[in-house]
Amino acid sequence: MKKANVAVVGVGAVGEEMLRVLKQRRFPVGELRVFARSNREITVDGEKYNVLSLDANSFKGIDIALFAGTEGEKGAAVTYAPDAIKAGAVVIDNGADFRMRTDVPLVVPEVNAKDIKKHKGIIANPNCSTIQMVVALAPIQKKAGLKRVIVTTLQASSGAGRGAVEQLKEETDKISSAQCQNIHVQAEKKSMPQQLGFNVFPHIGSFVEDDYTNEEWKLVKETHKIMHDDKIKISATTVRVPVRTGHSESIYIETARPIAPEKVKALLAKAPGIILIDDPKNSLYPMPKDVEGKDEVFVGRIRKDPFVKNGLWLWVVADNLRKGAATNAVQIAEELIK
Repeated sequence: MKKANVAVVGVGAVGEEMLRVLKQRRFPVGELRVFARSNREITVDGEKYNVLSLDANSFKGIDIALFAGTEGEKGAAVTYAPDAIKAGAVVIDNGADFRMRTDVPLVVPEVNAKDIKKHKGIIANPNCSTIQMVVALAPIQKKAGLKRVIVTTLQASSGAGRGAVEQLKEETDKISSAQCQNIHVQAEKKSMPQQLGFNVFPHIGSFVEDDYTNEEWKLVKETHKIMHDDKIKISATTVRVPVRTGHSESIYIETARPIAPEKVKALLAKAPGIILIDDPKNSLYPMPKDVEGKDEVFVGRIRKDPFVKNGLWLWVVADNLRKGAATNAVQIAEELIK
């Protein structure tokens, strides 16, 4: 690969993970610039980065601009993407602002890498939950077709930013302490709409059409766009759980043509970006604690519905900060410079 000058915009959890992934995947970086709202110095895995204040002139000489889209940097891509494009950079945006625009490709490289060629200066990174779901479903769609998808996501606190991770820790510590006899606690800095420690709640995003949240609608609309099929019937429930990092998904599908669970396992075992862990008799299946820091999507618990023809269940887990955000963005950048 030829070297590229790269800018990372945002130094929240996703921005820091982008820096980590660029280094770990040995991305051929020529010059690296890191931007945020203000000048500062950060340290990631022992390496120091000089963070510069972002302005309209920041992108001169930059080939690829990775916008983290993290809390505290929302709106940065909307404000500065035109400046980056004007300077000659290709923008890869992790935020939601451009995902559903018809002139912006929404890309998961294992699924629709060819769409990258359609870009007009901006490529959108999908929602974290969408990414891991379509990686698992795409091989099945190609082999047997998809009629229906019903998904319940169990999303980690880090998906909501550092404030949610801090709230989880604070609430867990309070409840676990001998001094706290009441399971209902109040974090000093509350980021979530409900208590997260020792609790789950079905509320991610804001409630919109038909009392679904916008996070739930993202799974529907983004999947249709990525898989180029808006006839798939998709319904979702998104749930916040007391896990630090790693989203889990319970996915029910109905295929258009019959396919046995054993064939699905064989199909996914050789699919790019997927690791199959499916040995329930020995209590082996994907779990968030085991996938943190990894780039693949992990799939298990593949089984048929004994009551519905062509019905199948899957259990899908991935690191939401890596494959669900930073890694997917860097993979798009890798495709760009091939």
